[in-house]
Amino acid sequence: MPTDLRTQKLAKLIVDYSVFVKPNEKVVISGAEEAKELVVALYKEIILKGAHPILRFRPSGLNQFFYKYANNSQIKKFPDEFNYIVKNAQKYIGISTESNTRELTNCSSEKITAREKIVHPISDYIVNEKPKIYRCSVGFPCQALAQEAEMSLTEYENFVYSSCLLDWRTLGKKIDKILNTFRKGKKIYLIGENVDLKFEINGRQAKADKGEENMPGGEVFMAPVRESMQGWIKFDYPAIRNGKEVTDIFLRFENGKVIEAKSSKNEDFLKQMLATDENSSYVGEFGIGCNPKINKFTKDLLFDEKIGGTIHLALGMAYKENGGGNDSAIHWDIVKDMKKAKIILDGKIVQENGKWKI
Repeated sequence: MPTDLRTQKLAKLIVDYSVFVKPNEKVVISGAEEAKELVVALYKEIILKGAHPILRFRPSGLNQFFYKYANNSQIKKFPDEFNYIVKNAQKYIGISTESNTRELTNCSSEKITAREKIVHPISDYIVNEKPKIYRCSVGFPCQALAQEAEMSLTEYENFVYSSCLLDWRTLGKKIDKILNTFRKGKKIYLIGENVDLKFEINGRQAKADKGEENMPGGEVFMAPVRESMQGWIKFDYPAIRNGKEVTDIFLRFENGKVIEAKSSKNEDFLKQMLATDENSSYVGEFGIGCNPKINKFTKDLLFDEKIGGTIHLALGMAYKENGGGNDSAIHWDIVKDMKKAKIILDGKIVQENGKWKI
C-alpha cells in the first residue's frame, strides 16, 4: 500500500521544523505498530539529514499485560537502558496512537501511579531539558482514535492532517501576538459559566507551542504562581487518563491547592491522582487553545488542548521553561470550553466567549 503523501509531508515538517534535525545527531523515534507508516517516513527523513535514527517500537497490548502480571520489583525497576538512550540523544519524536483507548481501564491504578513515579525522571528530562534534548509529540490517525472522535477513519485522517500541515510560521505570528499580551501580565481572572477562578502568573515566562513541541501545536501556556489560585472551576469536557474517563470534574482551590474535588464518574480515580504526591494537587500549567483547524473535542488531549476558545489546567508538574515551581510525577491537562466565559488579564478583558479582544 503506497504511503499517503500527507504522511511524508508530516514527517518532513517534524524533522525540518519541529525538531530541526542536524547531521550526526541521534534521534529517538518512539511509536507503536499503528504508526508504522510515519515511523518509516521519519526514519527516511532523518537518514537524509545525515543523522542517526534510534527506533523505539511499542507493540500494542503489552501495557495491559504488564500492569496485570508485573510484580512489585518489576513495577519499581528503573529502565536504565532507555534512560541511557535518552540521555545520549539530541532529539526525541514520540508518536501518539492507540490500538485500544480503554486498554488500562481495569488495571490497578496503584500500580500505574507507582510506575509513573519510577519513570518520571525520564519523561521529565525529555520535556524539560532543552537544549540538551528537543522533543516533539506527534498525533497520527488510527482506527481507535477515529472511533473515540466519533469519525470515520477517512474523516479523522483529514482532521489530523489539516491541523498539522499548516503554515506554522504565519500562524506563529498570530500566536505570538497572544503570547506577548500574556507576557506583560500578572493577574488572571476566569469568570463565566462554570468558572470563577483567580490566579497570578509570571507573564514574562509564558511560552507558545507553534508546532515545535507538539504536532499539532497551537497554544499559549504558562505556570500559575504555585499558591495563588483561588476559586472554582467545572470542566465541560471529560478528562481521560490511563483508560479511565473522568466526567464533570469540579475543583475548588484555596491558596493554590485543590481543597474540594468531585466528578460524576471515576471520582475515586480523580482523588487518587490528586494524591499522587505533595504537588499533584496544585496546578502546573494554564494553557489557551489557538489552533484554527481544531474545533471538535476528540478525547485526545494532544488535539483537544489546542481547540480555539478553550483553556486547560494541568494538575501537577510545571514546565521548567515556564519557571517551574511545582515538580510532580503527573502532568494531567483538563480542558474547559470558554464560549460562555471571559479571560480577564490585569483587569482587562482579553477574550470573551472564545473570541480574542486583542
